[in-house]
Amino acid sequence: MCPVCDEPLVAFEFSGVEIDRCVRCQGIWLDGGELEWIAHLAGVAPGGLSEAVLHVRGLPGGKRRCPRCRRRLRKVAVSRQVAMEIERCPRGDGLWFDHGEMEALMTAFEGGEEGAVARFFRDLLGKDRREASGQAEAGPSSRTD
Repeated sequence: MCPVCDEPLVAFEFSGVEIDRCVRCQGIWLDGGELEWIAHLAGVAPGGLSEAVLHVRGLPGGKRRCPRCRRRLRKVAVSRQVAMEIERCPRGDGLWFDHGEMEALMTAFEGGEEGAVARFFRDLLGKDRREASGQAEAGPSSRTD
């Protein structure tokens, strides 16, 4: 369930990575390991985002809960270079990106893992925009969590 609006997340595959997205608020959930897989696909070493998922404890994030384990999400800094925070599961189950945070990530980063993830989501969001305008041939297969 979406940590923001408590709606079911829709899971679909894009370039070999399963993405969970809330249709209502447009937030995106990445399970632990998906970030590393995106970096691997791009041929870059894991960086600040993976560190946020795996090693950084983070600050209590409030009332939002992990879609997997239901523990309270924690706020973590994405990178030392850019003042940006996202939310992560304290067990490392994954990362939550509010609507607009992925766009901010895409704007802020060019290289390394963060840049690879930004390019991945730039392609994904561009695909979504094309599908919404009727330009894509077929939509992604989907399921709900």
